[in-house]
Amino acid sequence: MKVLITGASGRFGPFMAAALRGDYDLVLTSRTAPPAALADLPWVQGDLNVFDDCRRAVEGVEAIMHLGAVPSPSDHPALRARREAEGQPQPSLDATMHTNIMGTYYLLMAAVEAGVRTVVMTGSNCAFGHGYRISGRPFPVRYLPLDEEHPSDVEDSYSYSKLAGEQLLASFTRAYGLRTYMTRPSGICPPERLKGMAASAKPASGWSEWLFGYVPSEDLADLQRLILERADDLPAHDVFVANGADSTLLEPTRDVIARFRPDLLPLAEGITGHQALFSIEKARRTLGWEPRRGWREYLP
Repeated sequence: MKVLITGASGRFGPFMAAALRGDYDLVLTSRTAPPAALADLPWVQGDLNVFDDCRRAVEGVEAIMHLGAVPSPSDHPALRARREAEGQPQPSLDATMHTNIMGTYYLLMAAVEAGVRTVVMTGSNCAFGHGYRISGRPFPVRYLPLDEEHPSDVEDSYSYSKLAGEQLLASFTRAYGLRTYMTRPSGICPPERLKGMAASAKPASGWSEWLFGYVPSEDLADLQRLILERADDLPAHDVFVANGADSTLLEPTRDVIARFRPDLLPLAEGITGHQALFSIEKARRTLGWEPRRGWREYLP
């Protein structure tokens, strides 16, 4: 099977390629050249925002691993103020919305033209809306841990683009029969980041709207491969939360809730040990996926 990986020059690209290499005929696409470790694979230089580039990239492809995206809200007031204060270049105000929504639309339309059967897209748990808050209003937690059915409360363009991406994929399944799947990973962590988390681990000093989630890069790549391989046995469209087997907290999760968000304790009665606040039970039950790496293995 020929599989296209978009966003191949990004941080997750090499891990996705490594998970598929040897068993699939891979082709890569990105705006800039992929890292040296992927230099032996065919690469189509292109931009998701250019429909003809998407058409060239999907030629002869049967499945797509769609990783390419702007990874944060380009229009977020606090982020733009920080970039200005630090003298960093500003992205265009609409960069996130354009690439993450229109770029995905162009890719899906090209996929339909080319007869692609399956698209697996790396989304984000930001589709819940818990991160990148703008209003100052706390994220409304209805129950813990959060799963695929938890209501969304997005405020920013990145989180919205990931939620809209799920709906866009579903619409192409209904209209054109594409089999489409989205993951909702927490912060994607390569091994060096996991090591850094262990080296700097200390007790929590406050609550985080990010809800202490993370997922090892290799585990996420394994999950997305499983989705690709099981696609014919899954619903034609589906979404899977992706998190590590635990949280980023050094201490037990419920202890931190009791200390900093006691109002959430009634929702956390079933939380034990270092359990994550994002549920991966659906991926476990449906696909037999189990995270096999974690930052705690690097603790002294």
